[in-house]
Amino acid sequence: MEPLKRPAFKKPGPDDFFIRLHREVQEKVLGDKSYQRRSVAKGLLLLTAYVLSYAGILAFGNHVTLLYFFYMLTGISMMVLFINSYHDAVHGALFSRPGLNRRFTLILELFGSNSWLWQRRHMHLHHPYPNVQHWDIDIKQSDIVRIFPQSPALDLHRYQHIYMWLIYPLYSLNWLYLRDFKDFFGSRDNYVRRLGDIPRIEFVKLFAAKAFNLGYLVAVPMIVLDQPWHVILLGWLLMHISASVLGVIALISTHVDEHAHFPTAPEDGKMDTTWARHQMMVTKDFSTESPLANFLFGGFTHHVAHHLFPGVAHTYYPAITPIIRRYAQENGLPYTSYPFHEAVISHFRLLRKSGMQDNIFQSAEI
Repeated sequence: MEPLKRPAFKKPGPDDFFIRLHREVQEKVLGDKSYQRRSVAKGLLLLTAYVLSYAGILAFGNHVTLLYFFYMLTGISMMVLFINSYHDAVHGALFSRPGLNRRFTLILELFGSNSWLWQRRHMHLHHPYPNVQHWDIDIKQSDIVRIFPQSPALDLHRYQHIYMWLIYPLYSLNWLYLRDFKDFFGSRDNYVRRLGDIPRIEFVKLFAAKAFNLGYLVAVPMIVLDQPWHVILLGWLLMHISASVLGVIALISTHVDEHAHFPTAPEDGKMDTTWARHQMMVTKDFSTESPLANFLFGGFTHHVAHHLFPGVAHTYYPAITPIIRRYAQENGLPYTSYPFHEAVISHFRLLRKSGMQDNIFQSAEI
């Protein structure tokens, strides 16, 4: 893979909006530790919900309807736990003690993935360089979908706004059983390896986590329950579909709508804007006034606040967002918030638009 100069943003001036914004948020919001306690309580509640949902599979799984219900509930609780508490812990924001945050991130191994790898993707690639091609791995995940306008256009992309409705519900399966292995072993477009070598212990953890995950979610129910193997597998598939639908709403509602900005880093890596202004340009909020959306999606509904204050628990964000809105209005900065269904529709408009663009660098490789 060709070497690339790491992007570098302009240094903010002494009167930069973010310096003033950060000071006001620190004074008016971050001193209230009750928000932190809410985050911890929510994390423990969601972890308990995941364990009880799985227990429901084993306790009531001999009834097919209840088996499928508890598998779907397990998928939903898994994704809500991931989006809220795991996400906070990765940023060192769930607990006030760093050691507790590090231990909590091992929940991702319980889900069958690799916490070290996800942190590299998210903390070292997505957050520093959101929407920047060749760096934001959360946006560039597969050639089967074209989002970046500079990416090669394939013939199949003309239909991506149609077939992605069928592929997005398989998001978590792709993540666990394709994307993780690509990042560990692939050589083409391997963004993670731009950051350095992968520790050997992580290869062991990768396979151990997936074996353990399949063991307790598939093998144990097959042994314990009086159900045919294919009924168990269907329940497991429904679990992943339920998790994926919820996760994809968060994924596509915050950075990739039809008006999204995708800046390209120049050869020398020097970006023409500051880091904070860049975050405002490429990040969107959704359903910020919905208590249900805020509970389910945590720091994704108030995603602008998350990108400007990534080390802060998501329970602070509803108090921070009104301050950000005011600064955006006073400083002529972009700020967008819309209902999640409008965000989803806008994303598929982006897919239709980007899929129709002609590109002379077409390739048949997927």
